[in-house]
Formats: sequence, structure tokens, C-alpha cells
Amino acid sequence: MRSIDIHAHSTPQSFVKAVAAGRDWHGMKSGEGAGNPRNAWTPEQRIADMNSLGVDVQVVSTAAAFYQYHRDPQVATAIARECNDEVRQMTLDYPARLAGFATLPMQDVPAAIDELERAVTQLGLKGAMIDDKVRGRTYDEPEFLPFWKAAEQMGAVIFIHQLGGDTSVKGRADRYHQPNTIGNLVDRTVTFAALVLGGVMDACPDLKVCLAHGGGYTCYAIGRIDRGWRTRPDAKGHASQPPSSYLRRFYYDCIVYDERALRFLIDSVGVDRVVLGTDWPADMCLDWPVSWVLGMESLTQAEKEAILYKNLEKLLGL
Repeated sequence: MRSIDIHAHSTPQSFVKAVAAGRDWHGMKSGEGAGNPRNAWTPEQRIADMNSLGVDVQVVSTAAAFYQYHRDPQVATAIARECNDEVRQMTLDYPARLAGFATLPMQDVPAAIDELERAVTQLGLKGAMIDDKVRGRTYDEPEFLPFWKAAEQMGAVIFIHQLGGDTSVKGRADRYHQPNTIGNLVDRTVTFAALVLGGVMDACPDLKVCLAHGGGYTCYAIGRIDRGWRTRPDAKGHASQPPSSYLRRFYYDCIVYDERALRFLIDSVGVDRVVLGTDWPADMCLDWPVSWVLGMESLTQAEKEAILYKNLEKLLGL
């Protein structure tokens, strides 16, 4: 049985070497992108760890610290290109073990589209990982619609993943790691609502979006979101159907840490929309992800196989 992990990060070796030599890298300093030593492991070290975890394939995405949406678009584009070139080289060196997602300069939509096209059509990457927001703006803003249409046309998978603890909760509860443990899930729910109520999913019927961390609170909150859509004109947005009818338009990784939560996610969206994710190598990553899924008593063997590899084989062509 195979296992394919959609949610695994890296730090560019070019960044690691630059900061080790005391140099900036496109204006970035050591503390901006080198928080986790394992992020900077070589591909060989990464694969050795994958072997110990029973993970056959990782879809590698450059760590979210390298989004750099606050920088000048030209600088962010240069960062994205160098990150993506390195991920591509990893996939060329180890094609049986590594696939890749791009990072994009989302503060400049035309530049983001150009880099996504380069990543997918020239570098062979499977899509891109992006934040829940760009300079505080969510994806229902009209300026982003050309990006979603382009991603749909390319067949690219867009993986939504927050920038560390820079979430909606930070301004209110910046203690106890809550911007991550709670805010991460809040932001993913807002992204679901933005794409659905903002009309993006209607405008792009073939768009492929995967929401990290089980889609946050989306499934638990969907009844209330539906109730708002049905009873309040201002809650309808641009969605042509109740928000719950869009749940199966998305994919969700399995990083919910609790078997009951994963069972609820499967029952809410269908097992064919749930995929293996580990958040490697974060401190909160799943410790033994394959064993965790295989050991679940509430999942059938067919459900385990779907999550571990079958769904991603189909989604990513692996």
C-alpha cells in the first residue's frame, strides 16, 4: 500500500547557505525563514525520514515564511522563482519520492498567474500553496478572480495554508499558541466562505482547492453558514446554492489529530475528498501519520486506502 503526503514543507537550500554565510537572501534574514532546522534538511535527509514514517511520496511546498506578500512584487517574484526552481530540482532528482507545489507572489495577480503557469507547464509542479489572505484581503475580492480562472484552466491544485500564527485570532488572543491552534482553523473556514459566498466556486466549476488542516471549522460550522444563507439576504453573497452543497467541491487534508474529528470530516464531505497530510516537519506534525490512519477502528480498509494514496493518485496524477 502506498502513502502520499500532500502537506510537507521545505526551506530553500540557497536561503540556508546564504544566511549561514552571514548574507541576506532577497532581503530575507535568518530569523525570517529558518525557524525549524528540519525544514532545511537535504533531500536525502528528508527521504530517510520519510522512510522511517512509512511515507512513500511527499508533495513538497516551500515553507509559508517565503510567501513574502508584504514585499515589493518584483522581489517576491524573484523569491518565488528561486523557491520553485529548487522544488523542481528535488522532483527531478527523486521523481519516485517527491512532487511539488509552487509558491507565488499573490500581491501581484498577473505575476502570480505567470509564475503558476511557469511552475505547472515548465517545471512540472502540481499547483501552488498560498495563504488564506493577501495583505488582509480575502479571495472573494474581484481582483483575484483572474487567478482562480487561470488555475482552473491549468488544472492546478491550489493548497490553502496559513502563514504561521498570522491569523485572524492574533489581534485578540496572542497567547498560548492560539493564533495557530485556533486561528489557523478560523482562517481556513473564512477562506471556504470567501470562495463559496464570493461566487468563485460558481465562476470556476472545475477549480481544484485543498484546504489544509481538515478545512478548519468548516464542517462543524456549515449548518450555521447554511442558516445564514437561507434567512438573511446579506449572507447569501453570490452563492447559487446553499453553502453545504459546496463541501464536496473542496479537498481536505487529514490533519485533525483526533479520530472522531476525522470520522466527522469523512462523513461530512465523503472519503473521496480527504487526503493524507502530515505538516512535516513542523513541531505539530503528525508523529506517525501512516500508522495513525491504519490504526483507526472507525475507518474501513477502503477508506484508509483512499486517504493514504488513492485520492491523491487521482487528484495529482501520481
